[in-house]
Amino acid sequence: MCGIIGISGDDRAIDRIYAGLLALQHRGQDAAGAATFEGGFHLKKGNGLVLSVFNAKNIERLSGSAGIGHVRYPTVGSGSAEDAQPFIITAPYGIALAHNGNLVNFFDLKKDLIENELRYLNSNCDAEVILNILSVELGKKNLKKLSPKKIFSALGYVYKRLMGSFAVVAIIANKGMLAFRDKNGIKPLVVGKNGDSYCFASESVALDLLGYTEIKDVQPGQAFYVDSDNKCHVEQIEKGDRAACIFEYVYFARPDSIIDGIGVYEARLRLGEELGKECLKHGLKPDVVMPIPDTARGAALMVAEALGVKHREGLIKNRYIHRTFIMPTQAQRIEAVRLKLNPIKTEIAGKDILLVDDSIVRGNTSREITSLVRSAGASKVHYALYSPPLRFPCVYGIDMQTKGEFIARDKSIEQIRMSINADTLVYQTVAGLVRGVGEGATGFCTACFTGTYPTRIPRALMDRIEEHRMAPRFWDE
Repeated sequence: MCGIIGISGDDRAIDRIYAGLLALQHRGQDAAGAATFEGGFHLKKGNGLVLSVFNAKNIERLSGSAGIGHVRYPTVGSGSAEDAQPFIITAPYGIALAHNGNLVNFFDLKKDLIENELRYLNSNCDAEVILNILSVELGKKNLKKLSPKKIFSALGYVYKRLMGSFAVVAIIANKGMLAFRDKNGIKPLVVGKNGDSYCFASESVALDLLGYTEIKDVQPGQAFYVDSDNKCHVEQIEKGDRAACIFEYVYFARPDSIIDGIGVYEARLRLGEELGKECLKHGLKPDVVMPIPDTARGAALMVAEALGVKHREGLIKNRYIHRTFIMPTQAQRIEAVRLKLNPIKTEIAGKDILLVDDSIVRGNTSREITSLVRSAGASKVHYALYSPPLRFPCVYGIDMQTKGEFIARDKSIEQIRMSINADTLVYQTVAGLVRGVGEGATGFCTACFTGTYPTRIPRALMDRIEEHRMAPRFWDE
């Protein structure tokens, strides 16, 4: 899961891109980068947070009225500096590209580009694969008269080769900006307008911050092309069944974002209502309900309301610690729990506590949190999740691509309860999840909960992805 932004028609695009990347930092803390165009491409990228990658000096040299930016945590690729985005290619015209998603046929595409297209790829990032395929297809057109129609025609062939999820922003030198979304709309992409300037981003919160209005979603399979005269062209490239990632609403997206017309905060409130019903079925009547900050706050409030008990903050978060789910190693995740959360003992001691969280992946973090609350003097610690058990690998860009990472894969709910040392464990149902997020809407990818994938996933590809993810990466060396 990554965050992307693209701005066209601004005097100094980088100033807004930088602010937009800060708003999207929650989507990736491993690397950041930006590319702008003015007489040539200007690029800055590297490992680390936005604040550490960029400084006043390198921001000043990123001149141009068009630019793209990216924040990353790795899915495909080793996570090394070579995998940081954006990527730039010199022909045809020169193209800079950034991408959020995951190509499940990445390995085959890379091999084909090297062996049949005689392309040299310098990374293990699927954004570089998309960039080269786009370059190949654009190169087949009449390059002296590149029109929106020819660009969209080239994209049609690009779509036919890509399998998986993708949301892309790209600059074609001296021509314009291109943005497109996979046919299932698995990854989010929104567009807004401010005068003659257009902005594309992973979440609406970035556009809100930057003053863009008329915000709407890029539809699944849809492409936007903003030419050098700031005229916007839109084309439906390919059609498919909508399957937006439901985990965006559970965990990844900021609560103040709106994705595919659904407010993230409102979705989490509804998920809390649904979870409250499940807690009532278990006969839970705690003294107090407490959220695991930050994502669970809205849901916890509604669980407390459903149970008719107090809602209190019992765990205080250190804002300077990264999100533990997307930390690269398990050792870092466990250590970060104690660094990130500190209990308010006066709110916990002697009380029957119900903790509300978004999900359990491996179980280690939940075990540490339960231990932390018990050490603060809780008489009982119950644990409730507003998502169902995670059991199946995500191949679309969430960093849980091996079966061994899921505690629920081979354990019953009772065994998980014992493993995390909770007195009671309550999970959301899949039906409750879809009701809570969608409020009657359908068209979500729930593969990590159900094992039903919206795209074709050959068994050999699934095995290869899992094998690749289990291999040591640079931070494990």
